[in-house]
Amino acid sequence: MVAASQILDRVLVLEMVRVTEAAAIAASKMIGRGDEKAADAAAVEAMREALNELYMDGTVVIGEGERDEAPMLYIGEKVGAAQGKGPKIDIALDPLEGTTITAKAGPNALAVLAIAEEGNLLNAPDVYMEKLAVGPGYPAGIIDLDKSATENIEAVAAAKGVKPADVIACVLDRPRHEKLIAELRAIGCGIMLIPDGDVAGVIATTDPDTTIDIYMGSGGAPEGVLAAAALRCVGGQFKGRLLFRNDDEKSRARGWGIEDLNRIYDLNDLAKGDVIFAATGVTDGSLLDGVKRLKGNRMTTESVVMRASSGTVRWVKGEHRTH
Repeated sequence: MVAASQILDRVLVLEMVRVTEAAAIAASKMIGRGDEKAADAAAVEAMREALNELYMDGTVVIGEGERDEAPMLYIGEKVGAAQGKGPKIDIALDPLEGTTITAKAGPNALAVLAIAEEGNLLNAPDVYMEKLAVGPGYPAGIIDLDKSATENIEAVAAAKGVKPADVIACVLDRPRHEKLIAELRAIGCGIMLIPDGDVAGVIATTDPDTTIDIYMGSGGAPEGVLAAAALRCVGGQFKGRLLFRNDDEKSRARGWGIEDLNRIYDLNDLAKGDVIFAATGVTDGSLLDGVKRLKGNRMTTESVVMRASSGTVRWVKGEHRTH
């Protein structure tokens, strides 16, 4: 059982939902408008404003990636209304996970946030991470990045008492995953290809309604920390290994204090202690409904907020006035 944090008790769980709601509502105004940067910028500004209203001494440790040219909530940025006197909180965030999805009005765009006590979230460099994830209920160590995709699928199938052909894997639809997809199809495994949004993909393994059993493939390392924070709250297993394309990325990782470049990270390496995770749907998805505009000046949101120490998962439906 994870011990409850006295520090996080002072930052109310539902305040985190208010932050992701603000980002989702702002981003929703750009759904289907074809402008990724404008959608991201709107979410960033709304999330920053909401965070700066909270009584905390917050530091962004996972922020907008260095790849993005949109205005950033950058790594190291200080947020909160109590700098130097409030509780010290580390924050991992993605104000709009799925900028392309939002621009094209596709499914599963989210505003996402995780918080922990200072020093409890991995400062992940903005490189790729190889990821494996399953939901709760499996024997410890069932997934292994040093084993083949086939071996991992067979292990999950055996634990479920089904054939590999009855397992469904979630994989980002990218050219770099051609070999992985071919291997999975060769053993008859079902594959749910997603266009973007691998935080939602990892979390989907925890919800039987999605029918997804395992998440496989590579995506952003910062998103790996966010996904691990969610799994810490609801149970599940996660393995991650940083992938480096060149010497510049390796030196950047060493600059973050990462010496073992081949290390396999477990859940507790990425997000330890008491963790709070919150997400609000921007567009409709497998996890959450998106922002809906009603008649008059009302809109609705759907969010989920989780806490590691209690294992509590709250689903929050909000109705808001538009300005």
